[in-house]
Parts: sequence; structure tokens; C-alpha cells
Amino acid sequence: MDASNLTAKRRQQVWIGPETANFQDFQTLVETRTGPADWPLATAITNNIPVYTGDNVRDAATRDEDALELMAEWNAVFDTGPGVIVIKGGMPDTRIVDTATGVFNDIITQEAATGSGGGDHFAKPGANNRVWNAAQKHCLADPANFAAYYASDAIAMAARAWLGRGYQLTAQVNRVNPGGAAQTPHRDYHLGFMNADQLATYPVQAHQFSPGLTLQGAVAHCDMPITSGPTMLLPYSQKFLAGYAAYARDEYQAYFKENHVQTALEKGDLLFFNPAVMHGAGTNTSTDIQRFANLLQIGSAFGRSIESVDRPAMSRVLYPALQADMAIRPWREVQNAIAAAAEGYAFPTNLDRDPPVGGLIPLSHAELMETALHAGKTAADWNDQVTAMENRRAA
Repeated sequence: MDASNLTAKRRQQVWIGPETANFQDFQTLVETRTGPADWPLATAITNNIPVYTGDNVRDAATRDEDALELMAEWNAVFDTGPGVIVIKGGMPDTRIVDTATGVFNDIITQEAATGSGGGDHFAKPGANNRVWNAAQKHCLADPANFAAYYASDAIAMAARAWLGRGYQLTAQVNRVNPGGAAQTPHRDYHLGFMNADQLATYPVQAHQFSPGLTLQGAVAHCDMPITSGPTMLLPYSQKFLAGYAAYARDEYQAYFKENHVQTALEKGDLLFFNPAVMHGAGTNTSTDIQRFANLLQIGSAFGRSIESVDRPAMSRVLYPALQADMAIRPWREVQNAIAAAAEGYAFPTNLDRDPPVGGLIPLSHAELMETALHAGKTAADWNDQVTAMENRRAA
């Protein structure tokens, strides 16, 4: 292979775009059938998804060897298997779930009265009721119920199976009302929240490790028959490397529409899946079911830098210097300096005050700084913007 061909091949391998995706390869992966023999600890295979029982999970949790074996099987499911598990009766005492439902409904009522909250990542505003940062709000409102709820062995073991110890749990309640439309099928956080231009800036390693930084989960707070629109899923789709760049294309959306699966859940059931599994909330075609789920987004301990850095303070003092540099340096070099000082990623944030209305991701600190410089904002104006940003993102 000559040098020019080698260079072109490497570019395609490292910078994954929609043109990299091969639809036939995608079809071959997602048409894999799940064999019971491959998942011996599951009690059933339903809609190509291994199903486990909460009683067996809690029993395994009492013995280290059994717990390790079960978590190893789940890890394989999330990685190279269907990508999804269901745990029937994962929350054995539904009275605990009902109490939490009451807490969340009170929060929804309070937030509706004050006009706070709102916005959604992949659904139209108003199709449902969201509670952002539900874990913190739950804990502060009813710490005893929070403790009983998250004492769940099933939640902890699923998180440890994919992420190991030290994981961080966040939660977002979603109450989808009758008539609530389906979400656009998608992949999830991190790279799933990127548009095509943003994705183009991340090399192949990010496409490989992004799914390993997060585990998606859901606790069913009510019975969810198919008419209520439980999560639509495409098992095995997490194995398609180009999936982040390709899922929004028409042929992938059309394939999902015709081939996704949905599994009815009962109150207290748990669902966990690799965030790269193509999925979306279904349409609630019922007339009387408020489909109520606590959506868990559990993050790896390793998604953090080694030092705590006061980037707002750095950007305040750096701003006047960059204003001067704009007259003598190419904009590219100014951007390089911004990247070294400002936070280049919009998350974590407070989604109540900084919601994804009008897009998937709020502007990052670095993007705000670039915009202010381009607009010729004064240093005083920039200081005010930084203060406002800090207030929006504070817990």
C-alpha cells in the first residue's frame, strides 16, 4: 500500500463519520438471535433479551462467588451480547417504589407551579413530565425512602458489573402521559448527545470507550403494558462501532421502526442496557396510564480529571489577554488557549436551570468564551456571563 492510500485509510479508521458506516454490517449484527445456552443464569429469553429474577439476584448477592459469576454474565451481555437485561421483581417491596412515586409526583407538582424544570433530550417538550436530578431531590425530600430504594442489590450489582466500584449514580424521572409521543431512536450519553459536527472531532477510541463510561437503567414505577410505550430497544446494536455517527440516518431510523422490540414491565422490574444500544421511549397509546419510570444514568468513577481546577477563575483573568491576542494571533491559536483553560464539555450541569431546550447539549464554558470574544464583549461582561454560568450549573 502506497503512502497516500495508507494515509487515507487511517483517516477513515480514526475519524468515524456517516460515510464510514456499512448498513449491511449493522443489519448482520442486530439480526443475531439470543441463545439461552449462552446466558445460563437467565431464567428466560424474551424479545431477544435475557431476563433474570430479582429473587435469584438477591440470593446470589449473599455469596461472593455467585455474585461475581452473575455480574460476569451481565458484563458479557452488555458488551458482546444483546446489550440489555431485564430483572423481574428487582425491587421486591413495591411499597418502597410507591412511596418514591409519591415523592416524585410532589416534586412534579411543585416544579409545575413554579415553572421550573422542563426540556427533554429526544422528545418534544410537554410530551411528558421530567424530574431532573431526581436522585438528589429524592434524597433531600425523603432520605429514609431513598436509603430503602437504593439498598437494592440488583441496582448495585448491575452498576458494578459494567462500571466497577466507585460509580456515581444520577437519575431522571420520566412520567409519560397518555398520548405522549415516542422519542426519536438514539444512542445515549456521552457521544449519543453529539451532533455530526461534534462527533467528527472525536477519534475512534472515543467511540469505543464512550459506552464503557455509563450504564443506563430504569425502575418501573407502574405496570407498563405495551400500550403504555415501554422502552423500544434494538438488541446487539451497541456492537456497531459506527453507530453514533450513523443512527440518525434515514435507513437506520427506518430499520429501527420496523425491527425494535418492547418488553412489558411490571412495577418493581428493572431494565439495564449499554448506552450504545439504539433505543427510545415508546408512544403511550393508552388512555389512562401515566407511564412512570425512574431513569438511572450511572457513571464510571474514571470519568474525571486528576486535579480540581477553578476554570471559571482562570477564564476571568485570561479573557483580557485573549482579547489582545486576537489582534496578533490566528483564531485557531486563541482557541487552543481557551481549550487549556475553560471547560470544554457542557456536563455535568443542573438540568433544571440549564436544560437541553433547543438542542441536546447546552453551550460549554469554552463555547461561551469563544462567543463572547467574537462578539467583542468587555471583560466586565464576560465576568457577568461566567457568574451566570456558575449559577445555572450549581446543584
